[in-house]
Amino acid sequence: MQQKEQAEILKAKGVEPCLAVVIVGENPASKVYVAGKIRDCEEVGITSREYALPASTTQDELLALVSELNNDDSVSGFIVQLPLPSHIDEKTILDAIDPKKDVDAFHPINVGKIMIGDYDFLPCTPAGVMELLEEYKIDISGKECVVVGRSNIVGKPQAMLLLHKNGTVTVCHSRTKNLSDVTRRADILVVAIGKGEFVTGDMIKEGAVVIDVGMNRNDEGKLVGDVHFESAKEKASYITPVPGGVGVMTRAILMKNAIKAAQLNQDK
Repeated sequence: MQQKEQAEILKAKGVEPCLAVVIVGENPASKVYVAGKIRDCEEVGITSREYALPASTTQDELLALVSELNNDDSVSGFIVQLPLPSHIDEKTILDAIDPKKDVDAFHPINVGKIMIGDYDFLPCTPAGVMELLEEYKIDISGKECVVVGRSNIVGKPQAMLLLHKNGTVTVCHSRTKNLSDVTRRADILVVAIGKGEFVTGDMIKEGAVVIDVGMNRNDEGKLVGDVHFESAKEKASYITPVPGGVGVMTRAILMKNAIKAAQLNQDK
C-alpha cells in the first residue's frame, strides 16, 4: 500500500500524521534537505511543521523544543536535522528524542532494536538501499556484501540490515588495509565513505551490484557520489546514479517512518 493511501486511512480514523522538522543554523545543504522533506509531506498528505532556529540557539533551548515535541500529541514524529552547530552536542539531543517519535531511528533504543531485528523504525538511507535491492529482486542471502564506511547513520546499520537478510558482511573503513582487495570480493558493494568518486572501476568485481550513498561536490561544482560512475558502470551489473539514486529512496523511507509513527501514536 502506498504511503498516500495509508495517510488517508489514518485520517479517516481521526489520526492526522504530522512530521516536524527542526533545523538549527544556516547550513545550505540542510536547508535544501528540509525543503525537500516538506514537499514530500505535501505530496503524501502528511502535515509538516518546520522549526527554523538561529545558529545562536543554545543546547538547553534546543532540548526544551525537543521536550515540547515529545509531549505534543499532535506531532506523530520529528527529526532534528544534522549537522548541528559545534556548540551543541548531537548525542545529547538525539538521546532526548522520544524513541516512538524518532523517525530518523538515531536514538540508542532504536539502534538496539535494529541490532536484534525487532524494530519500529529503520534509518532512512540504509532502509532505502534495502528497498532498492528488493525492488530489483537482488538476492542477498549468501552473497559477499561489503560496506565501505562505518558511520552510525549509514555504515553500521547498513551492515546489520544486510546481515539480517543472510548476507556475509564486511565493513571497511579508514584503517582497512588493502581496501581494493576487499571491495573486489563484493557481490554487493555499498559505498558510504563521504569522499567524491573514491571507489573506481578497478576496485569492483565484474558483475557486482554497486550502491552509491555518497553526495559530494567536485572541483567543478558538480554533484557526484562516492563511486566514479563512468568507470564503475563498465564492471557493475547494477549501479545507482548520483543524484537520483539512493537519495530518492531516503526521502521515501522518511515518509514511511512518519506514517509508522502516526500508527504508533494511534495505538498508544
